[in-house]
Amino acid sequence: MPFELPAQPDPHLPERWCIFDGPLLWLTSDGALPDAQGAAGRSLGGRHFLGCHEGVNLFLAEEVAPSPGRPGQWLPLRQALMTLSANLVPAVARAAQIRQFRHTHRYCGHCAAPLYPHAHDQGLACRACGQMYYPRLSPAMMVAVWRGEELLLARSPHFAPGIYSALAGFVEPGETLEECVHRETHEEVGVTVHNLRYVGSQSWPFPHSLMLAFTAEYRDGVLTPQPGEIEEARWFSVHDLPEIPRQLSIAHWLITRTARWLRAGRPESGV
Repeated sequence: MPFELPAQPDPHLPERWCIFDGPLLWLTSDGALPDAQGAAGRSLGGRHFLGCHEGVNLFLAEEVAPSPGRPGQWLPLRQALMTLSANLVPAVARAAQIRQFRHTHRYCGHCAAPLYPHAHDQGLACRACGQMYYPRLSPAMMVAVWRGEELLLARSPHFAPGIYSALAGFVEPGETLEECVHRETHEEVGVTVHNLRYVGSQSWPFPHSLMLAFTAEYRDGVLTPQPGEIEEARWFSVHDLPEIPRQLSIAHWLITRTARWLRAGRPESGV
């Protein structure tokens, strides 16, 4: 497992730090997260142990005063994730989401009393009324719809020019993941699907999404983009795909994985 979540850091393990300054994350000159030496001597607030990741104690902190002369750079979170090696992305995703939770949960939503860290996990407790709060996760499905050797890809109005991606949407209360796939596919592009198959997931800290990826086979319907949500939807041959999201995202992995299977003549089946 990439994460172990003890209550206290292991004194025998090295350290790795996720240091934020507003929307920016500090990376060393070689595009990595600073170690104990890189964090030493800085003016840091909000120091917080996040668990052990890949055999290293992982910490979160806020820069409260400039530290001039240190080699490295401040980058926006999304750009930093694109810069880091893939094995460090889960560590930063966890740090960003725990940071967001602690910033937005300072007082109890039930009685307005201050919240305090829970002794055994990342939760926050209200000593006045006993309410407990835990970091928020927002599950969202993503689906690559296929038909023969074609993939259904779409553009949202906020996408960069020329980019197409798989369909996606947040799970509603009381809804299963499978129901969400069916509902969002029909709402966004007007088609129905079957043969759903779960293929993977990704923690995505914008701000606290858990992306759950599926493939599904087209059943019927005429492409009808949802106004305001989908700018364009098209069927693309797996031998001639458009520009898709960057490699970091689960969308890239899902689209390329599904296209590879279809090109090999092995379409996946599911429930």
